[in-house]
Amino acid sequence: MDANRLAFRQWKIVPRVLRPTSPRDLGVTLFGHKYDTPVLMAPIGVHSLYHTDKDIGTANACAALGVPFTLSTAASTGIEELVGQGDEVGFQDPVFRSQFALQSHGATPESEMLAAAAHWTGLVFPGVSHGWDQLDSLRRSWDGPIVLKGILSVEDAKLAVEYGIDGIIISNHGGRQLDGTLATLDVLPDIAGAVGDDITVMLDSGVRTGADILKALALGAKAVFLGRPIVYGLGINGTAGARAVLAGLLADLDLAMGFAGIKRVSELQPSLLRRVQYPGDTLSNL
Repeated sequence: MDANRLAFRQWKIVPRVLRPTSPRDLGVTLFGHKYDTPVLMAPIGVHSLYHTDKDIGTANACAALGVPFTLSTAASTGIEELVGQGDEVGFQDPVFRSQFALQSHGATPESEMLAAAAHWTGLVFPGVSHGWDQLDSLRRSWDGPIVLKGILSVEDAKLAVEYGIDGIIISNHGGRQLDGTLATLDVLPDIAGAVGDDITVMLDSGVRTGADILKALALGAKAVFLGRPIVYGLGINGTAGARAVLAGLLADLDLAMGFAGIKRVSELQPSLLRRVQYPGDTLSNL
């Protein structure tokens, strides 16, 4: 976690002056859809640990501000509760249904609930080995965008392009999985430079301010995922707290763009930044 934060602090903004910067446009286009903001909610499990509003509270906060929400596979709230429709959590997934039918000789999750639950658990929880060849099966079962999260190497980013993946999220999962791994912002420029526009590059892990968001976008990310700050707000004051944190970060991004001389997200370029480390940058600030 310290490495993620240090990586952001080492990049300094070089503002441009006497440039018209209003009204500012924070909108981005991802997978053919226009969004009001380059910020998305990262998938975080067990929202019930933070507040009784759970995932619904966070989703409502995101919806109020035009921020896309991602539901975790370890969510405290089922999809059917979140949107008011759907089958049991996971069982409505067309990929899961097709894989379960193959394994169980045509049975459906509804007819074999216990076996389906065991199969689902084996697919989504740690300790399960997966390979790139499984992406072909995923594509046969799903015609929408496919995004891989957890990419940290140029080689894996290139493989994602080869396998026809639509997007990648450069992420070390907030620094909570593997001690000593690379910070996301440290690998972003190399990955973005290697794949270009062949795949949509996004980033999470370590983002805490509007300036952080600006830096990630300038270095090649098309969008940025936020996680911990939002659920911290949820924990403090439920839906209102999550919304306040999101609103503050979006306002901070808007101000950062203005002070940097940027009117649109599409104008952000690496030349806006310079990598310089000062002694104070090494202080821990999670």
